[in-house]
Amino acid sequence: MSEDEVVRRWRETSSGAVLLDGFHALKHALRFGADVRVAVTADKAAALRLAAELAPDLAGDLATRLSEIPPKALRGLVSRVHPTGVAALAGRRDPEANLADLARRPRPAPVVVLDRPRNLGNVGAVVRLAAGFGVTGVVTTGDLDPWHPNAVRSGAGLHYATAVEHRDAAELPPGPLWVLDPEGEDIRAVELPDEALIVFGSERHGVCDELRARADALVALPMRAQVSSYNLATSVGMALYHWAATSRSPLVPGRS
Repeated sequence: MSEDEVVRRWRETSSGAVLLDGFHALKHALRFGADVRVAVTADKAAALRLAAELAPDLAGDLATRLSEIPPKALRGLVSRVHPTGVAALAGRRDPEANLADLARRPRPAPVVVLDRPRNLGNVGAVVRLAAGFGVTGVVTTGDLDPWHPNAVRSGAGLHYATAVEHRDAAELPPGPLWVLDPEGEDIRAVELPDEALIVFGSERHGVCDELRARADALVALPMRAQVSSYNLATSVGMALYHWAATSRSPLVPGRS
């Protein structure tokens, strides 16, 4: 396609689409079945070198899928060009399918619940952790949209690797609520069940009273005295590592 055709297709596709910002976001989205509708780059040769090094499984697909446009044209399509010079648009994962995955019983892995998160970058980082640990999904309550472009950017396209949805606190998926709380039992002394909804509050406000009152268990992360809190994504990573270390999780060390 010509430059004008690519730009026109992007603009026609952009309404309601998910922006995949950068090579790694596109790589992950393709690996996990995203409906990628248009993909562009300012330097196709460089993008394909990245593919050969980091995603040889996708090299052929990307060679066909990527359209090269001038840097100036790319800057006109995205608010901030990723250092890899790659951007794409994809359809959002089907919400009904996500909700069905989250409600499935028995579950092979927990659901992470972020209660009223305040930072979109943290939401994306948690999605990335959830995908890496193979948990069932991530549910957010409160005002933030977990599919906001900033969250998808921080999540490196891994929203397609797990079920990510927003729900009200009263509409969470079924399952026992294990709430992270400073007054809870030391997490090292318990095993987090695969069926659990593991609930994390914001760094400033913690978990809301409604969810805390409904908790089946309160658990606490180990922390040095006089330290106020961990970053949200750090807390989620610690809890999921504990779950994986004490469960029958099939995860193995690796990187791709």
